[in-house]
Amino acid sequence: MSIQFDKTYTHPFEIIALLKGRGLNIEDSGRAEHYIRNIGYYRLSAYLYPLLQIPKEAHRYKEGSTFQDALNLYRFDKKLRLFLFNEIEKVEIALRSALANTVAEETGNIFWMTDAAMFANADKFNRTMALVDKELKGSKEEFILHFKEKYSDVYPPAWILVEILPLGVVTRIYENLADNALRKKIAARFSLPMPVFISWMTVITLTRNTCCHHARVWNKENPITPMIAKKPSRPWISPSVSPNRTFFDICIIKWFVDIVSPNNDMKGHLQQLLADFPMIDIKAMGFPANWQEEPLWKE
Repeated sequence: MSIQFDKTYTHPFEIIALLKGRGLNIEDSGRAEHYIRNIGYYRLSAYLYPLLQIPKEAHRYKEGSTFQDALNLYRFDKKLRLFLFNEIEKVEIALRSALANTVAEETGNIFWMTDAAMFANADKFNRTMALVDKELKGSKEEFILHFKEKYSDVYPPAWILVEILPLGVVTRIYENLADNALRKKIAARFSLPMPVFISWMTVITLTRNTCCHHARVWNKENPITPMIAKKPSRPWISPSVSPNRTFFDICIIKWFVDIVSPNNDMKGHLQQLLADFPMIDIKAMGFPANWQEEPLWKE
C-alpha cells in the first residue's frame, strides 16, 4: 500500500541542528551549510548513513562521528568514479572496435549493424533500430554530419555508427547477433566464454552509467550477480571474493584492461587512491585482505 509523500523542505541550518541533535560532531556549522547547499543533503545523506548506529532507524550517530567523515567518503567516492571511468573508457573503445570490425571483416557486410538478416530476434532488432534512428537523428558529431552531407546511404557503416551508440545498446546488438560463431569470436578476443562476456559487459555498462550520473559506487551492491568464470584462462581472483561488491566490479574492469592495455598502471592508481584516503573501510567494498596478492593483481 502506497502513501502520499508528506515531507517538506528543510533549510540547511535546520538540517545541521538535526544532525547535531542526533550526535554528529559538526565543528564549523557555516562550512557544513555551504556543503549541504552545494552538494544537497539528499546526496550527502548516502555518505552519512554508514556513520549511523545500529539500528539505523534510530537515527543516532556512532560516537565520535563527524561531518568531515561523511565528506571524506563523498570525496573518495568522487575520486573512485573518476578512476573507474578512466579505465572503463579503454574497455568501451576496445569493445566497440571489436564488435564493429570483427563482424564486418568476417561477413564482408560493412552495413551489418542495420541489416535485419544479421540478427536473431526481429523485435529486439526493431527496438534497437528505433534507438539507432534516434541517436543518428540527434547527433551533432562532425563525422556524422559529414557522412550525411557526402553520402546517400541511409545509415553509416558499422565502425562509424558504433561510435554514437550508448554502450548498453552496443551490448544488446552483440547479444542479438544470429551467428553464434561470431559472438564466440568476439568474446574470445577478451579471453572469455560468451555468457560470461555478456554478463561482465553488463556490469561494466551499469558501472559506467553509475559513474556518469555521479551516483554512489564505493559500497554499492550489484543489482545483478555477475557470472563467475569457472575455468578462467588468465589470472583471476579467489572464489571467496563476493561478486556483489565493488571490488569484484573493479576486478572485471582489470581483466579487460589487462587485455586491451598490457603493462597498464591500473593497480598503481588504485593503490594511490586508497593511500590518499586511509580512513576508508575497503572491506565495505568487498576488498579481501591482501587483495594485491590476488592472482589478477600480482605483478
